[in-house]
Amino acid sequence: MKKILVTGATGQLGSELSVLASSYPQYKWVFADRTQITLDNLEMLQSQLEAIRPNIIFNCGAYTAVDKAESEKDLAFRVNHLAIELIARFTGGNNARLIHISTDYVFDGCSSIALDEEAETNPINVYGESKLAGEIACLKENPESVIIRTSWVYSKFGNNFVKTMQRLMEERDEINVVNDQVGSPTYAADLAQTMIDIIESSKWIPGVYNYSNEGEISWYEFALSIKEFGGYNCKVGGIPSASYPTPAKRPSFSLLNKEKIKAIYNLNIPNYKESLKKMFV
Repeated sequence: MKKILVTGATGQLGSELSVLASSYPQYKWVFADRTQITLDNLEMLQSQLEAIRPNIIFNCGAYTAVDKAESEKDLAFRVNHLAIELIARFTGGNNARLIHISTDYVFDGCSSIALDEEAETNPINVYGESKLAGEIACLKENPESVIIRTSWVYSKFGNNFVKTMQRLMEERDEINVVNDQVGSPTYAADLAQTMIDIIESSKWIPGVYNYSNEGEISWYEFALSIKEFGGYNCKVGGIPSASYPTPAKRPSFSLLNKEKIKAIYNLNIPNYKESLKKMFV
């Protein structure tokens, strides 16, 4: 029986994978939180991987505090770059499969068309820089890895934009949301299923892939959809990013082109509204 190690098990994606795991009893699932797989301590991480000896790793663990990364660069790079370098080296040396999750923040936001996997990377914040460094190290140490870039992840688990909007719309009469950052959300349950579909597929084609739900929207439009499905009375206004300054810059356009992953793994990716509805059922 093949053993699948899921890092970041208590995060959004790890939690969604734990929901799906019971439907795939042909695998032995190991869900590791940050005490069991310690991404910020490389010596400990090496011994933990050797103790578990997985056949497949879903690397969902990451340093994701985008704004804090600006002042915690060393920690962000240790987790998002050096730890994935070590994980990739381990999988490469032990004939294990690796699916590593990356981000749309490897791009600078200057494109006007959906970004495919060959688009030039140019991160504009420390988080994006650390994730890009992780991608490069991953493919260098284990060229057989699959890397999935995703964007705007949300789930019924953990902290995310949808749950923040739900809370604010219940508490307030009026909120403002940035309307000049464009991309597409990713329902973590959809991405979790896609990761399993890749493992279950008869083929393994390594390299970089993009995955998000279909649709091209701003955060403001996303908030309007949340208001619609939640039946909230809160007034939602759109504001420019300049009116909501943050320590880390965000790409203004990071819509991902998903044609590669759809073609190779024969995926049918739902529209973001279709998936968002599931949060309200």
